[in-house]
Amino acid sequence: MFKYFCLNNISKRGLDHFSPYYQEAEDINDADAVLVRSAKMHDMELPDQLLAIARAGAGVNNIPLDRCAEKGIVVFNTPGANANAVKELVIAGLLMASRDITGGVAWVKQNASDPDIAKSVEKAKKQFAGCEISGKKLGIIGLGAIGQMVANAATHLGMEVYGYDPYISVDAAWNLSRSIHHIQDVTDIYEKCDYITIHVPAMDSTKGMISREAIGMMKPGVVLLNYARDILVDEEALVEALKAGKVKKYMTDFANPTIISAPNVVITPHLGASTEEAEDNCAMMAVRELRDYLENGNISHSVNYPNMNNGKCTDASRITICHKNQADMIRQFARILSDSGMNITNMSNKSKGEFAYTMIDLSTEISQATMTKINSVEGVYRARIIK
Repeated sequence: MFKYFCLNNISKRGLDHFSPYYQEAEDINDADAVLVRSAKMHDMELPDQLLAIARAGAGVNNIPLDRCAEKGIVVFNTPGANANAVKELVIAGLLMASRDITGGVAWVKQNASDPDIAKSVEKAKKQFAGCEISGKKLGIIGLGAIGQMVANAATHLGMEVYGYDPYISVDAAWNLSRSIHHIQDVTDIYEKCDYITIHVPAMDSTKGMISREAIGMMKPGVVLLNYARDILVDEEALVEALKAGKVKKYMTDFANPTIISAPNVVITPHLGASTEEAEDNCAMMAVRELRDYLENGNISHSVNYPNMNNGKCTDASRITICHKNQADMIRQFARILSDSGMNITNMSNKSKGEFAYTMIDLSTEISQATMTKINSVEGVYRARIIK
């Protein structure tokens, strides 16, 4: 029997994918696995028996990844599960920026008491007149799950799409429309595009990537959309550009004191992945990842350990080992098993940065005494028996 604990409200449709062998814990200290959305975990004390954390979403800035890895806790996320929800909000942002829909709606509400509102509208609507996005150039920085969906949708709306992603995967490339211009230098997007949308993860290398210099290269009257993370943009430089008219509109999903009162900004209250469908999809994917890891030892979409999938164990037993990525680990594991009279039928080892993961299938059941020896190897964070 495995126990899981939810740090946030998690979709019931997702939780329903747990089998009867799973029980919801009343306290995190009793849990084998944790499901989380936005709860901050950096200051939390993580129980020793915790095996895995699944983030029902893509971003994992709220989780202490290295500390988890050093405790043998595998952290998962759910890339792509909420991509369609974010894509739709980005498309809405494109339309709102080009037509000043929000300004027009606000004007109508402000003049609701006007008995001649129908006539007044005809005089006032000029101030909300905009342009069409068809035929305009859209630059997309980041062609992951969300970026590629935005790119394909924009082509169907008649936009000329430029995509930049130096790390684009083969699968993502296959999913892109052939009409999209895949460019090699992001400055081409800054210089050519009427609309620019960002879809990259928040990392040290991407923080502030939309800098004063980048904004300076953009076309006058450019529209900037940011539904990824606010820290990707140098917001002080952006506010100056908005006031000067260099940036026509800034569409974002992230409210903060720096940007909230700036002119020509449309801010939504972090709605990107907040649809019923996205929450269901993220929860279902998170539960599938947890179950496959807890029951089979397989890792899919981990952010702190390498992915590994050896299917279900068909031998007598399987052990998995979370450990440091350093020399001589495999030899030590093999020697301990050999000295215990164990026959290895299959062994896999992969690394990710400073951390590594080893999965070993055995033709006979392994004893707790042998597991104690493996756990005592210097550099092993956690070893466990799957079967």
